[in-house]
Amino acid sequence: MTKPGLRIGLFGGSFDPPHAAHVALVKAAVSQLALDELRVLPTGHAWHKSRTLSAAEHRLAMAELAFAGVERVRVDPREILRAGPSYTVDTLREIRLEQPGAELFLVIGEDQARSLTTWHDWEEIPKLAIICVAARADSMRAEDQFNGQFSAPQAYQSRFCTLQMPLLSVSATDIRSRIASRQGVVPLVGEPVARYIDQHHLYQTA
Repeated sequence: MTKPGLRIGLFGGSFDPPHAAHVALVKAAVSQLALDELRVLPTGHAWHKSRTLSAAEHRLAMAELAFAGVERVRVDPREILRAGPSYTVDTLREIRLEQPGAELFLVIGEDQARSLTTWHDWEEIPKLAIICVAARADSMRAEDQFNGQFSAPQAYQSRFCTLQMPLLSVSATDIRSRIASRQGVVPLVGEPVARYIDQHHLYQTA
């Protein structure tokens, strides 16, 4: 059984590809939340994405490369291995059963926080984990944003916290566009990820 007080962070995403801002975010989460462990969870079937993701095995392999050596961070493949749509609430329920003595922290971006009420069984999520929103250095406090834009019941407000993030103008969309136009993407992605993309001819068409 997990010892009481263990603090486990969860950070999901398509990671298509994983990039420098993802790495910066998990490092900030581990440090600011004093996590014992952070699990990176590449999504399997992304029901909410309008575009088709790269093959799951490629995104998983790139995530392993991107986060290799980052202290207290490991890649968890469960959503890729799970049949059907990837729902965050199912992952939280699974980990809660596996780690009954742990405190869970779900790390998400500001755009994800604003769309949280559209997620599958979203009202269960703040019951299972503290939701930690990565706020850029130039944005207002996440708590203020929720008061104005987030329609959660007042009882849930204590289940949110803010992660302060540096300004990093990096996006997977831009990286894919750069690769399609034969531009370099190091250091936007690490050298191992860039090498993997090249070896497997990923993103070479827009």
